[in-house]
Amino acid sequence: MSPRLAPRLALFGSALAAAAATFALATPQAPAEVVAKPHVADYSMNETTSVALPRGLRDVMWVGNNWDGTASIVDAHTYEVLKRGVNLIPDKRQEINDIVKNPVDLALFLAIKFGPGEGHNQYVDDMFTTRNGRYLAVSRPSFADVIWVDIKKATLGQPDAIVREQQMDGFRTDHMGLSPGGTRLLVSDSTSRQVIEYAMVDQTLADGTEVAMGDRLRTFESGETPHESNYTTNGGQIFHASIGKVYTPGDLTAALDAILDPVSDSIKGDRWFQIVRSKDFKILKRWDIGEELAEAGYPNMSSAVRPMAIAPGSRYVYFQVSFFHGYVKFDTQAADINGTTDYTLRGIPEPTTGRVLGIVNLENRVPTMPRDLYVNDSAHHGLSINSAGTTLCVAGTMDDYAALVDVATGTPTYYDEASTGHAYEKPYWTTEGLGDTCWISLSGSDSVAVLDTTTGEELAFEGVGNHPQRVRHGYVPESTIAQW
Repeated sequence: MSPRLAPRLALFGSALAAAAATFALATPQAPAEVVAKPHVADYSMNETTSVALPRGLRDVMWVGNNWDGTASIVDAHTYEVLKRGVNLIPDKRQEINDIVKNPVDLALFLAIKFGPGEGHNQYVDDMFTTRNGRYLAVSRPSFADVIWVDIKKATLGQPDAIVREQQMDGFRTDHMGLSPGGTRLLVSDSTSRQVIEYAMVDQTLADGTEVAMGDRLRTFESGETPHESNYTTNGGQIFHASIGKVYTPGDLTAALDAILDPVSDSIKGDRWFQIVRSKDFKILKRWDIGEELAEAGYPNMSSAVRPMAIAPGSRYVYFQVSFFHGYVKFDTQAADINGTTDYTLRGIPEPTTGRVLGIVNLENRVPTMPRDLYVNDSAHHGLSINSAGTTLCVAGTMDDYAALVDVATGTPTYYDEASTGHAYEKPYWTTEGLGDTCWISLSGSDSVAVLDTTTGEELAFEGVGNHPQRVRHGYVPESTIAQW
């Protein structure tokens, strides 16, 4: 038996079932239609990405080590690890003391541990720095919050590094998204079918209202288990997906799931891919990607859009879907294939545009593994694209490889222990770095790898912390680095 398979089997039984049951109890069905609230302030985004950054900043890549509750900081140009073990849970004792006093909070805390956390608490999911490199926003799933920390204090080990904290309405946080100008932060409220917008920095709204860093601003509706949110380059739109109840047991083989599709659909819940207008959070388009795949001749594939990569121009999107070892190419502007309205999702009819252009199959190296053992339904979890839109970088999570794929031909180049001499265990995220580099978190190897998307060279392989997940480009002042 594979050394990776044994612990998954051990965790899978009663603990996962209990976690799923707890989430099911705590996560209601689609809420009633929301009644519009009186207008209070004009939250429309008014930012520019052309403002010069302050002097004296170092470009770095922040690596969030989920099971440690720490961050590692890597120089974005030299790939040197500048700092390991930055504590992002200095309030851990107080947080857990508060959780154990509330039976519902405790039940969900344990459900996260034995469900999405694979037997571990999820302390750090996503991170973004402010453009001046002074603060870092961090989503902490097990604590159901987002915090802003003073980077200087945190990296120097000072216990009072947290300067702002916001709790979710629900019981878990997940992915975040940062607007191109760095003024707005989107946080997925995993169990409340919504994405919450916060002020990333102090700012003045269009109507003159002053808001402070960390203030809650707006929300938009999502489906079951909101996941990833990505702004378009100009900040005008947000591409967002919900992934459904990925922690439920009972995922079978592809053939059996096809037979039981109506039942599994109701269990997994609403899985939507949608485009949201940033100005007013209007849902412009909402698709059921499983339906769109079937319409294009690919039946019985999941509706759950996982990590996505938006091509330059924002018309074409590449995305992974649950259980699929590969990716899908989707055209958001092409006419719907059959030109009819085949479904309506919470009052929003199938868009007249949007079609699947094709799928690309990559190697499935675990063909006999039960799908219940896929990490949160992810065959692959991590997808990014280079600046020219010619190369995709793929995290082959269950397959223990990364891949660079030529967009035009679909031809992959695989990176694994055999080809590099480094262990590419459970890659969990890819992101674009500076100079057309792809940064890959290898959660099973406690490392990050850096690939050159032009030459295909592995540029670096560095150890970080326990179970690295999200990797994000950000900044740290040189004056702070000088004190390490």
